[in-house]
Amino acid sequence: MVRPLGHADFRMLFAAVVLSVFAAGMWAVVMVYTVIDAGGDEVALSIVAAASAVGLLACAIPGGIVADRVSRRTVLRVVEAANVVAIGSVVAVSFTATVTIAHLTIVAFILGAGAGFFFPAYSAILPRILPAEQLLAANGLEGAIRPALQQAAGPAAAGMVVAAVIAPAHATVGVALAHLIALVLLFFVRSEDAVPEAESDVAPSRGVLGDLADAVRFTVRTRWLLWTLLFATVWVLVVLEPEEVLLPFLTRDRIGEDPRWFGFLLAAYGIGGVVGSLVVSARPLPRRYLSVMTLVWGASTLPFIVIGLTDVYALMMASVFVIGFSYGNVIWGTLLQRRVPRHMLGRVSSLDFFVSLALMPVSMALAGPLAQVVSIPTIFIVAGLVPFVLSFVVLWAARMRQDEIAHPLDR
Repeated sequence: MVRPLGHADFRMLFAAVVLSVFAAGMWAVVMVYTVIDAGGDEVALSIVAAASAVGLLACAIPGGIVADRVSRRTVLRVVEAANVVAIGSVVAVSFTATVTIAHLTIVAFILGAGAGFFFPAYSAILPRILPAEQLLAANGLEGAIRPALQQAAGPAAAGMVVAAVIAPAHATVGVALAHLIALVLLFFVRSEDAVPEAESDVAPSRGVLGDLADAVRFTVRTRWLLWTLLFATVWVLVVLEPEEVLLPFLTRDRIGEDPRWFGFLLAAYGIGGVVGSLVVSARPLPRRYLSVMTLVWGASTLPFIVIGLTDVYALMMASVFVIGFSYGNVIWGTLLQRRVPRHMLGRVSSLDFFVSLALMPVSMALAGPLAQVVSIPTIFIVAGLVPFVLSFVVLWAARMRQDEIAHPLDR
């Protein structure tokens, strides 16, 4: 599980990612209270949060194209430098004047856009600094630290800092410092191609539009990839609505109004994610990797049925833990790095990223109106059953069993 940390370049890269994710978790809390301190209301907070989402969505595809055309190290360094400058501007203003909503909106857009460039470059650089058999462990480590830091440690640290300083914006010093140290660490990551490329992984650039068209054609022609993305699109549309929007209201109505009830559910979900990522990263890639990944994704939504029907809090907590435990994403990230040609890995990763993001706001926007005409238990039951049934359809339509036999990755 920790074998990738034996590589100096990955240690520096992973440490930088840890600090960057921790900073993102801090920013999520600091931003909220800075908006409030600036006199903003719910609308202002929505505008700032939406700016980050717009930046992320707008740069997901360009980020993948850039990651395949220039040095991945350079992309990561430029993103962290932009994060330092953006957060640093809030630090500078906070000690001389009041930070404005407009300023925070611009900063949020920059941070979101940076994430759109960062993650395709991070995914594309891993196969260039690690041997193939260690990619699963590396993705598992990243999958474990993300919920632990971004959803737990970062927000918790930010809450304590915000409570201790005079103005909430002063807490951005900690966010800027974390990004600055991450930037310094990235300068210790050496040249990328320590692991030789195969000749089939090298292709000349055909221009921006040509490069993007190549990635789209590869995705459409690669049956397992196309059907997995289609499955992910439906999964996001069906699952995020009850998970992100309706679960707080269901918890309030059945368990109680104390916000700690919902907070503990989120904690159980995050712990499930950490445990699932660590478990899969400690073992070799499954021989039936496509089947396992798809069935794990499908089965992971079945606990939504329990959540929709029960008013027993222990069952709800156990259910969200199982949902979070799903480790399909760790296998998926490794699968892209092992089976997508390296010269288009950034673009294919960004297409995956974009598909996952595109229907996210649609799912959330539908939650409220749909809950007015359909009972919440029914919505949760549908969210539990649809991905489970669809996973078997995808296994058959994509011929995944035949594909994974023809392309073994456990050797």
